[in-house]
Amino acid sequence: MLKYLLLDKRFLILLFIVNLAGTIYGFYWYKYQLAMTPNIFLLFVPDSPTASLFFTIFLLFFIFGRNTPYIEALGMITLFKYGVWAVVMNVLTLIVDGSLSPAGYMLIASHGAMAIQGLLYAPYYKIKTRHIVVAAIWTLHNDVIDYVFGMMPMYGSLNNFMDKIGYFTFWLSILSISIAYWLTKEKSTKPLRL
Repeated sequence: MLKYLLLDKRFLILLFIVNLAGTIYGFYWYKYQLAMTPNIFLLFVPDSPTASLFFTIFLLFFIFGRNTPYIEALGMITLFKYGVWAVVMNVLTLIVDGSLSPAGYMLIASHGAMAIQGLLYAPYYKIKTRHIVVAAIWTLHNDVIDYVFGMMPMYGSLNNFMDKIGYFTFWLSILSISIAYWLTKEKSTKPLRL
């Protein structure tokens, strides 16, 4: 049943529209941080919307029966990573502050869905080890930009814990890369035709 839903063109188009809207909103959400980010780091600051952009591009091609393995690897790894990351950061904000805004709860729900959707399409990706390697380099490089050069997302009261958050994020990256490899390792499947 789930397989038929995931492959249904109407569902794919709806998912594409939802992800495109979420991506646009995500870049808008980062507008203040992007305004004060040095140009050299701009590509690496909006973590979640960039992850959902990768998945949105995958969906666009997938609707037409095409695969984009490098985009698929980037999408799968970063969607899971930043989906889980945002859920954890918002729960930590709730613990530290004792409350969470409605937007915080929306971020928990939307980013939880982000983490799951990238994994659900794993059987349909055409990812090989070389694609994982490139996506892993991107992902770990992004951690360096965030936590060595101080470009991580701003989370108010959590700024005092950035060293611990950076350590957690590194291992979350390793977990995300490992899951992507495990779910897609060198499958030999025929190209998908929708």
